[in-house]
Amino acid sequence: MRILRTIGWTLLSIIGVLAVVVGIFIYTSTPDYDGEKPLSGLSDEVEVYFDTYGIPHIYGKNKLDAFTALGYVHAQDRLWQMELLRRIGRGGISEIFGREFIETDQFFLALGIDDASVRTIAELDRQKESVQLSQAYLDGINQFMEEGPTPVEFYLTGIEKEKFTLKDVYNTMGYMAFSFAMAHKTDPLLTRIRDSLGPEYLKDLKVESDTTSVWIQNYGTKSMDSLKTTTTTTVMASLKKLSIPLFEGSNSWVLAPEKTKSGKVIFANDPHIGFSQPSVWYEAHVSAPSYEKYGYHLAGVPFPLLAHDRNLAYGMTMFENDDVDFYYEEIDPSDSTKYKTDTGWRDFEIVSKTIKVKDSSDIHFSFKKTNNGPVLNGIADQIAGARPVSMWWAYTQLDNKVMDALYGMSHAQNIQEFQQALPNIHAPGLNIMYGDAVGNVAWWASAQLYHIPDSINTKIVYDFQKGLSPTRDYLDFSENPQAVNPPWHYVYSANNQPDSIAGMLYPGYYLPENRAKRIVSLLGPKNDWDAESVRRMMLDVTSPVNTTIASNLLKEVDRGALTGSSLEALAELQAWKGDYPLHGTAATLFHRWMYFLLAHTFQDELGSDAFAELLDTHLIKRVIAPLSEDDTSLWWDDTNTPEVIETKREIVNASLREALQELEKDLGKDRDDWTWDRVHTLEHAHPIGQVEALKSLFNVGPFPVPGTREVINNMAFPYTGNGVYHVSSGPSTRRIIDFSDIENSRSILPTGQSGNPFSRHYRDQAEMFAEGKFREMMIDEEEIRETSGSALRFIPEK
Repeated sequence: MRILRTIGWTLLSIIGVLAVVVGIFIYTSTPDYDGEKPLSGLSDEVEVYFDTYGIPHIYGKNKLDAFTALGYVHAQDRLWQMELLRRIGRGGISEIFGREFIETDQFFLALGIDDASVRTIAELDRQKESVQLSQAYLDGINQFMEEGPTPVEFYLTGIEKEKFTLKDVYNTMGYMAFSFAMAHKTDPLLTRIRDSLGPEYLKDLKVESDTTSVWIQNYGTKSMDSLKTTTTTTVMASLKKLSIPLFEGSNSWVLAPEKTKSGKVIFANDPHIGFSQPSVWYEAHVSAPSYEKYGYHLAGVPFPLLAHDRNLAYGMTMFENDDVDFYYEEIDPSDSTKYKTDTGWRDFEIVSKTIKVKDSSDIHFSFKKTNNGPVLNGIADQIAGARPVSMWWAYTQLDNKVMDALYGMSHAQNIQEFQQALPNIHAPGLNIMYGDAVGNVAWWASAQLYHIPDSINTKIVYDFQKGLSPTRDYLDFSENPQAVNPPWHYVYSANNQPDSIAGMLYPGYYLPENRAKRIVSLLGPKNDWDAESVRRMMLDVTSPVNTTIASNLLKEVDRGALTGSSLEALAELQAWKGDYPLHGTAATLFHRWMYFLLAHTFQDELGSDAFAELLDTHLIKRVIAPLSEDDTSLWWDDTNTPEVIETKREIVNASLREALQELEKDLGKDRDDWTWDRVHTLEHAHPIGQVEALKSLFNVGPFPVPGTREVINNMAFPYTGNGVYHVSSGPSTRRIIDFSDIENSRSILPTGQSGNPFSRHYRDQAEMFAEGKFREMMIDEEEIRETSGSALRFIPEK
């Protein structure tokens, strides 16, 4: 007994020591929100007040000092996120996570993001204030790296810290630009469909024409007639596996004084981005002489992409224009080192790269380049076969002035200064939304657009001399879609098709009209909007398009073949208003039916892999509504039964029967148990959270959430056969700026301000976000000082 007691006390002592060690590690690893800290490079003191949600309010005597402090506090909350994002464009993921990600690194190196960043940095004017402020921000990051605690992820992955440079800023922006480019997923797939099934199958998908009835209207530019004509699987999967945010879509609307109860502009924006932990945006309020912005920053980027002050507010949605083209290259039959151009044969450029791989030797690889861009065969999994396919991408082909644009937008004092910055955005294409205190509202589609003849289908891999020349005929910014103070007194964007003002289409990968139709229907008739009614609208979960789809399909149902219980389920669907509350059941049946309808319609022609690729594109979202109205589509026939030609009615009924059977098997025979909250959940995943033992520390959630794909409260998910809808993307923030009460403007983040799992601000907004709640965005200095949860004072290092 004495020995057992001794062993017991020894174990308790060991556990106690471990608990102390762990406690000390956690304590020393948390961000500093209080106290005094010397900071090199400062010319004067900087005060940082953290509000009760950990958002820093930075007060500097000059901008350089304020941006240095911004870099420091951003790094102490988000250094791991900064590290991850800067590595993507330079092909540095395998160095952290091993051989599984070599293909991903090869692909990004071939895209040329890192090479483009090197060229841009070499041409920078180091005397420009935008560059100096960027460097000050990086200096703050680097001092935290040297002196602050090392984030736990660095210990768990075993990587060393490296200083951040200006190239890292551009690489992060390059990744953001890539994640917008739907062509990587769509064009090779559509080309395979055309080549294997025939052009009539593409025509049935309506990829060459716009099927929406809701176009974003232009105003304030020259008048012209409206022209209403019309993957990277492995890479995308690896990014999702690492919970790296992908930019998906967005909503925004800005109400002019004539539409609001107060007679002041109200601005609303909720960019839709892949959910991750930490969430994508870092909020910071920075104030210095001649500069003040309450902004939302990407990790490692000094200037906010979304921001407001007392004078103006701006935000963005994704334009979804097509800025990527693929080309079949012709090889010289007598010399495989040459390819064909308009002026004769030319040597392929050979580019060699090295990838560092965790726990393995370095990988050396080479790829070819043409005047169109990199040849992707052997690099991108969706490019197969002997014919070389190259890729032209606006982001790497044109001069990169995106940082100049962000600097100009964040420093603008009025609408004229703001608009002057926008032509510097060449890629990615963005819908920039604007409102101000003097009553202006505006929307600009910002991208370097170019003339595209009607005869060219940009969504197909071009044959030689059949597509666009690498030398584009670029449009002036004045020919971009835009609306400034339109007579209907609001502007909006929901990633839908813009109208034309340049006598041409703007080919793209636009999302269906669902959200746009709902936004316009709500904004149009109402002229007494206030912040609370805008908040309710931002949480709207009704789809008028989905009820139309359901109605179209219900007309085809053979009710005589169904039992009483199934008929009751159909009656509920018939009465459905297209809404998605947590305890509704009609939506659960609708989406299970939609999956089997899509599977029975497309999988026989495409096969399982290509069908999965189709489900991962914006195209499939645009297909469902017109397909539900089309009685004669080629896709209805099941190619596995060549002796029979199936009809729409047969496919609709077979899909419904399977949906009902699977719902009973998975959720039970009682239809009252088929509630949306059982199948539609949101979990904010962290890369380290894939390790089961660490999941509860790093991941946040899951939470049942209302909403669905393509409603205003856009909680999107990939369709899968199991009927469980894990939300993958949605509002990365919800912001409402009311110029009649600017100090009470509202916002929310999906999880919390900090990316440090030991911080009290790691998940303190997660439940609020899931429940549709908001919190205050404070900009009044007196209120901030009085209510701050803590304060950090930076002093010049002696």
